Amino acid sequence: MTAIEAHVQRMLNSYRHWTGQELIARSGDPAMDAKALFDAPFVVVSHGTEANPILNYGNQTALTLWEMDWDRLTRMPSRETAEPMHRDEREQFMTRVRRDGFLSGYEGIRIASSGKRFRIEKALIWNLLDKNGTVCGQAATFSTWVPV
Repeated sequence: MTAIEAHVQRMLNSYRHWTGQELIARSGDPAMDAKALFDAPFVVVSHGTEANPILNYGNQTALTLWEMDWDRLTRMPSRETAEPMHRDEREQFMTRVRRDGFLSGYEGIRIASSGKRFRIEKALIWNLLDKNGTVCGQAATFSTWVPV
């Protein structure tokens, strides 16, 4: 299993742990699951647990929305997906997720690499758990966004 396939399995397992539901229909094949998540028509992104977490995953919908390629997205601190004036609000929500495991209904303004702004709506953010149940990051998904 590749590192990306293992990460996708961690995201999918953690999502099911917190919500009791599947994020995608799982095939039982990590490679097929990774492709299905990457090609999903909704956004999925994740970051690690660094002091200033760096994005470590973004599916094709996320790459298109933020107008970036994989290499650029996965070098970006996740807080930079939001404009500076919206980062405190985002961090307050992320702190609640760290404490509670997952939260749904998040909304906020984000900015693409071109400067285009958009509002994400009804996002669900969850803690990623490793095989020992230790938090190893956070992920988010949403399927609704509107230009602002």
